[in-house]
Amino acid sequence: MTREEILAQHGPREAMEYDVVVVGAGPAGLATAIRLKQLAADHDREVSVVVLEKGSEPGAHILSGAIIDPRALNELIPDWKAKGAPLNVPVTEDIFLFLSERGATRTPNFLLPDNFGNHGNYIASLANVTRWLAQQAEGLGVEIFPGFPAAEVLYNEDGSVKGVATADMGIGKDGQPTENFQLGMELHAKYTVFAEGSRGHLGRQLISRFKLDDGRDPQSYSIGIKEVWEIDPARHTPGLALHSAGWPLDEMTYGGSFLYHMENHQVAIGFVVGLDYTNPYLSPYEEFQRFKTHPNIRWYFEGKGAKRLAYGARALTVGGLLSLPKTVFPGGALVGCDAGYLNASRIKGSHAAIKSGMLAAEAAFLALGEGRQHDELTAYPKAFEKSWLHAELNKARNFKQWFKKGRTVATVMTGVEQFLLRGRMPWTLHRKKPDHLSLRPASECKPIAYPKPDGRLTFDRLSSVFISNTNHEENQPPHLTLKDASVPVNVNLHKFAGPESRYCPAGVYEFVQDEAGGGERLQINAQNCVHCKTCDIKDPTQNIVWVVPEGGGGPNYTNM
Repeated sequence: MTREEILAQHGPREAMEYDVVVVGAGPAGLATAIRLKQLAADHDREVSVVVLEKGSEPGAHILSGAIIDPRALNELIPDWKAKGAPLNVPVTEDIFLFLSERGATRTPNFLLPDNFGNHGNYIASLANVTRWLAQQAEGLGVEIFPGFPAAEVLYNEDGSVKGVATADMGIGKDGQPTENFQLGMELHAKYTVFAEGSRGHLGRQLISRFKLDDGRDPQSYSIGIKEVWEIDPARHTPGLALHSAGWPLDEMTYGGSFLYHMENHQVAIGFVVGLDYTNPYLSPYEEFQRFKTHPNIRWYFEGKGAKRLAYGARALTVGGLLSLPKTVFPGGALVGCDAGYLNASRIKGSHAAIKSGMLAAEAAFLALGEGRQHDELTAYPKAFEKSWLHAELNKARNFKQWFKKGRTVATVMTGVEQFLLRGRMPWTLHRKKPDHLSLRPASECKPIAYPKPDGRLTFDRLSSVFISNTNHEENQPPHLTLKDASVPVNVNLHKFAGPESRYCPAGVYEFVQDEAGGGERLQINAQNCVHCKTCDIKDPTQNIVWVVPEGGGGPNYTNM
């Protein structure tokens, strides 16, 4: 049954009314809600705010490096230390390495541009910070509904956003309601703020519907893959932040690594690959595993008692200021990575997410006080243009574009722009091609032979997915949908050697022999999905569309 048929048979849906509905309980969404409630308290007014979260709890789907710049948090909750925010490890040392296959060259710290400096920042689990932010929001009276994914945007007759509807629960694989069926509910608001994270399912629809990206550069993305380890205390230095570029990626492929020493003898290690890579044989997951075997890296994991604790992956929105869409439309706004405020040159986005949420909240509060609803919150982008966040992103506006000219040129020009010119460069570079069009035919590329995992330092995807605590109700419609079921074999496999089997970090896509003897077919193991959105971004024909699964499904990250 289609959604319309289910609604016609089992509707109407229950509706709840709020002043503001926020979609997504990440840093941006929670900052929006917190700031609204703070303003309401300051002005002795009532503002009703609800936050929807598709994960089983706030933080369950949050993954980041993460080194957190506390600037925005200082503005949002000045006494965050007294209130127990889990930012306990200040950065004590920065190391930046350029790797060759067997060696490493360290860049002297006095030559590092400011964007690579982390004095005053904190190594933390963004998932745990998000849980703490949710507690602060609830303490202010914000309603948070975890396990309720927003599946549909609702519109008024004039075309403005009316709110959202949550996903129906208890629909079987055949599309028919089961004995556990529960109709989704509608949440109506004067303003709806979308904070779904990178490549948001509804944000993508809104950008298209309202043409929010007209006149902007195509958005650009990366995939970040991360593990958390407990290592030998003798090899652990709390506060050490190590970054690298170079091997195992080639000169023309954007990417790099991080290794952050957290508390409790734990380290976060991760690898980022730009999704504008050209070789369809490249596997970001395998590149990450191979990276860990470098002599300067594996040393940390060969000590006494080293143990891998957690795994996850997430897309990053890295186009920066030149790819930032218009962030307002009638009835709502985009904040955080749903819009694309991450600063790729600093490898940081949480401070930008919090700041954008605050700016949107202030604009919404102003509008509510004037008795407005369902119009454009124009004060939000105007405030952004005058903010420190805009100034920060403007300094880094060319960062990603230089990498299209190769790592060496990008390194030199980043140094020139950030170190010598201090971000006051008189030129602007533009991109014209979206990431999904960057793959070259397999016939023009060299296959990459990746070593087999050893099960101690390097691992296969399924064992990694297992420690991400990923789970989906098996009897539900697939949330990884195909516009045309023939395209994976007829186009992707024949022309690009089936890149979906490599770019997915969770083993969701694999080509198997058709039992009917008709050659190969694409098998989708949706239960493995860690909600990274890479397939929705990188599929060369844009035939794969990621939609929200039943609420509470996906990974359950703890210390990520």
